[in-house]
Amino acid sequence: MPSAATRAALELFDHHRATLDRAVQAIAERGYWSPYSEQLKQYPEAAVQGAQAVFEALLNQHFKLHGPAPVGRAGAERSPYGFDLGVSYDQYDAEQLLARQQQALPAWRDAGPQARVGACLEILQRLNALSPTLAHAVMHTTGQAFMMAFQAGGAHAQDRGLEAVAYAWRAMAEVPQAARWVKPQGKGEPLQLDKRWHIVPRGLSLVVACSTFPTWNTYPGLFASLATGNPVLVKAHPGAILPVAMSVKVAQDVLAELGFDPALVSLVVDTPESPVAQQLALDPRVKLVDFTGSNAFGEWLEQHALQAQVFTEKAGINTVIIDSTADLKAVAKNLAFSLSLYSGQMCTTTQAIYVPRGGIRNGDEQLSFEQVAETLAGAVKGFLAENERACAVLGAIQSEATAARIDACRALGEVLLDSEVREHPQFPGARVRTPLLLKVDASERAAYAEERFGPIAFLIATDDSAHSLQVAREVIAAKGAMTLGVYSTDEAFLDQAEALAQDVAVALSVNLDGGVFVNQSAAFSDFHATGGNPAANASISDGAFVSRRFVTVQSRRHAAQ
Repeated sequence: MPSAATRAALELFDHHRATLDRAVQAIAERGYWSPYSEQLKQYPEAAVQGAQAVFEALLNQHFKLHGPAPVGRAGAERSPYGFDLGVSYDQYDAEQLLARQQQALPAWRDAGPQARVGACLEILQRLNALSPTLAHAVMHTTGQAFMMAFQAGGAHAQDRGLEAVAYAWRAMAEVPQAARWVKPQGKGEPLQLDKRWHIVPRGLSLVVACSTFPTWNTYPGLFASLATGNPVLVKAHPGAILPVAMSVKVAQDVLAELGFDPALVSLVVDTPESPVAQQLALDPRVKLVDFTGSNAFGEWLEQHALQAQVFTEKAGINTVIIDSTADLKAVAKNLAFSLSLYSGQMCTTTQAIYVPRGGIRNGDEQLSFEQVAETLAGAVKGFLAENERACAVLGAIQSEATAARIDACRALGEVLLDSEVREHPQFPGARVRTPLLLKVDASERAAYAEERFGPIAFLIATDDSAHSLQVAREVIAAKGAMTLGVYSTDEAFLDQAEALAQDVAVALSVNLDGGVFVNQSAAFSDFHATGGNPAANASISDGAFVSRRFVTVQSRRHAAQ
C-alpha cells in the first residue's frame, strides 16, 4: 500500500500528466515548445505589479529554510546595481545535513518514478508562478537586466528543468516494473520466473550553482537528480544565493505538503574564505555532482570526486568564422547583439572571430579586413548608442574581477572598440561596461586562446578562410567551445564547417543575421554543450544526462503456480 505522501504525489502526477506527455513529445520532435510563457503580460497583473515589493521584503532579513539545527549564518550578496542585499542564510553541520538526507532517501526512492515526477512538476509550476519576483532576485545577484532575468532566470530555466524531468521520466518508464519470464524446455515443463525491477537512485546529489545563471544552470541537475530519486544539496555561489534559496524554498514547500522530508532539497551556503564544495564533493555519500564554472575546479572535480558521477560545464573559446557574407551589415548587427547581451557573461558568447587578413566577399564587393573590423565595431557602437537601451541589454557586470579583466585585456591587442563605463538610468552605482573589441594576428594565441570571461572579443587576422578553419579546429580541440558560428555564401565551405563542428563536437550556427543569435539555447530543441570537447563533459539535456543518475536493480523468484 503506497504511503499517504506517495498517494498525494501520484495525484500531482495525474494532474500534470498532459504537460509531461507534451514535454516527452517535445524532446523527441526537437521543435519549438514551452509551457512557461516568457511574456510578462501573460502572468497575473497583481503578481507582476507586486513582485518588486515582495522582493524588497526579502532584503535585510533572514531567509529561513528547512534543515537540521543551524550552526551559523552567512550571506554577503551585493547587487551589481550598487547595493547590499543584506540577506542571511542558515549554515548547517555537513555531517548532520548529509545524514538527514541519507535518512530521507528510502521514502523518496520507494515513492516511485510517478510520484517523484509528479512532485517535480508541481515544483516547476510553482516556480513559474514565482517568476516575476524571482526575476528581481536574479537581476540583483547576477547583473542581468530585468527582462533577461525574467526570461532566462524564470521561464527558460523552468523549461530546462522540465526538459530534465521529461528525460528522466522517459528513461525510467522504459524499465517495466514486473514481468513473468517463461523459457520453454522441450517436452519438460517450462522454466518460469517472476521478475521485478526497481529504479534505485545513486545517492546524494550535489549541485554547485554559478553566479551568472543561478537558476538556468542549476535546475537541470537539480530536477534530473530529484526525479530519479536522489536527494539534492544545492551549493549556492556566495554572490548569488537568493534565487537559489527561493527555488529551494518552493521545492521544500511542495515536499513538506506532500509529507516527505523537505530537506530532500537543501541549500548549502558558504563564503569565499571558507568554501565547502570540495569537502561535500568528496563525501562517499555524494554520488552525483553537477558543476558550472571555472576550468580549475571543474577539472579538480573530474579528477578527485571519483565516487560520483560528475557533470561539468567549464570555460571554452566560443568562435565565429567569417568567410563571406551576403550582407555584412546584417551580420554585424546580429553579432553586435550577441557580444553585448548580458555584457558577454554567457557561456555561449563569442570571443574569437576569425577573418582573413585579405578581407572577404560581401555580395558583389570585396571588403578589406579593416572594413570588416570597422563595420563590426560600428555596429556594436551604434547598437549601444542610446544609453537606456544599452543598459537594458548589457545589464551589469556580476563581479569586480570581470570588470578588472576588461582593463587588463586592453594590452592584448589593438583596440578596435574600447569598453566604456555607462551610467545606469535607474541605478547610479551599477557596474555597467560596453564590449571591448581587439584586433590580433592568428599567431598571437596567448591573447585569444584563453577564455577572457566578460565583454571581451578578438577579431583575429588569418591567412585565409582555410587557415581560419585550421586555427579554430586546433583551439577548440585544445580548449573547448560551446558555440561555433560560421558565415559563408559558399556551400562547399559550409560543408567543411559542418565537418569541423562534428570533429570537435561543438554546436554550429550558420549565417545567423536575423532574430536568432549564436549564444541562445532553447530547451526541448537545442542541446546545450555536447560533452565532447573540453568545455563540458555533459550535455543539457540528453539521455546520458539523466540515465547515469540511477541504476536498475532486479529481483526474481520462481513463478507462483
